[in-house]
Amino acid sequence: MFKKSLFIGVTAGILSGVASIVFENVYKKMDVDFTPVVKYSNLIGACVFGCIIASIGYWAITKVIPKYGDIIFNFLFTLISFATIIIPLKYMSFIFPPELDIEGIDNMTSYFQPFAMTLHFFPALIWFAVKPIFIK
Repeated sequence: MFKKSLFIGVTAGILSGVASIVFENVYKKMDVDFTPVVKYSNLIGACVFGCIIASIGYWAITKVIPKYGDIIFNFLFTLISFATIIIPLKYMSFIFPPELDIEGIDNMTSYFQPFAMTLHFFPALIWFAVKPIFIK
């Protein structure tokens, strides 16, 4: 069961990393490029790390509480995903590099906050979509 859970984490992490890169490319098409601030390797690394930690948590919770572990894990993973949104909301007061100065856009944080908040949901969303494929 641990190997299946870990495999879910790696698979969901890679897929959510790819989804994050696709989402960043959507922003690029709107002439808002955050690649100097958020590197592709950081996106993939954060998604894989988060999903692997989630999979270890899933395995531990379902091992300790087999009957309700799945429900408790889903609730906790969703709650943690929502809680991590506080980070972009509260700490987005840093100064963007000069290469992000785009004509006509006065406040880059107004674009970065929704971008960063959306990325926080990709690991949970993909993990919930991949899990039923491997664990029934």
